Amino acid sequence: MRFHASRGSMSVGQSRGGLPPDSLVEKENVILEDTQRVIERYHDAERGSMLRVVVAPCSPFSVSQDLMRESARLARHYRVSMHTHLAENDNDVRYSREKFNRSPAQYVEDLGWVGQDVWHAHCVKLDEYGIQLFARTGTGVAHCPCSNMRLASGIAPVRKMLDAGMKVGMGVDGSASNDTSDMIAEVRQALLLQRVGFGPDAMTARQALEIATLGGAKVLNRDDIGALAPGMMADVAVFDLNQPGLAGAGHDPVAALVFCNPGKVACSVINGQVKVRGGVMVHTDLP
Repeated sequence: MRFHASRGSMSVGQSRGGLPPDSLVEKENVILEDTQRVIERYHDAERGSMLRVVVAPCSPFSVSQDLMRESARLARHYRVSMHTHLAENDNDVRYSREKFNRSPAQYVEDLGWVGQDVWHAHCVKLDEYGIQLFARTGTGVAHCPCSNMRLASGIAPVRKMLDAGMKVGMGVDGSASNDTSDMIAEVRQALLLQRVGFGPDAMTARQALEIATLGGAKVLNRDDIGALAPGMMADVAVFDLNQPGLAGAGHDPVAALVFCNPGKVACSVINGQVKVRGGVMVHTDLP
């Protein structure tokens, strides 16, 4: 995995109408100063980088408008990407309407949180205005189907997003709402969830796999990962389809990879280095 570190900062606690407990929030000047420190110390913008830092206020219901604006200024000064959670469920939309008199999409537009350097997680409840806005501005979305199902957030209109020309990648959202963080399992769920929500033609196995590979690379503004091609970084995942659970899938191994979920990777190469061989991590003492 290539690592994109994001700082999920929160500054508006329950006493000010936010979601997180007051004990978890920080002062905004401290957040900004520490974010600047981390960018200056760790961010690597070179092609093929294994570490990039992203400025990431947690969500509209846990940070102030001032912090959102200042975070955007900081990120663009250092030319790093921006990320937050948006329009995840009905409560998010309600909060945005009540607190800001804006839809979630209008809110981030007003604060400068749209553009090629921005992606938002979830967007389950992104409206038509938001879809067209994001498509027009190159704003990306990280689709997190397992988390959206686990938390009963709803079904993100990914088919509509793709048809509008939006950049859509795939994420797991984290262990708190995903449990396994298995990307192949996430691809399968994305495919099945779009079909159950929007019909059997809503997504193919290849489209789901593309979202998880090239789609993610586009969302992250990277031209060096996401495909097996000359000039790309040597990131390769190999799966063994010679298993009983995939016995009937030999005619289409790509579809089998998505529909059947082949389990753990047989071989993984990251940045040209073998990390998993024969299903075993080679540089890690698991016990």
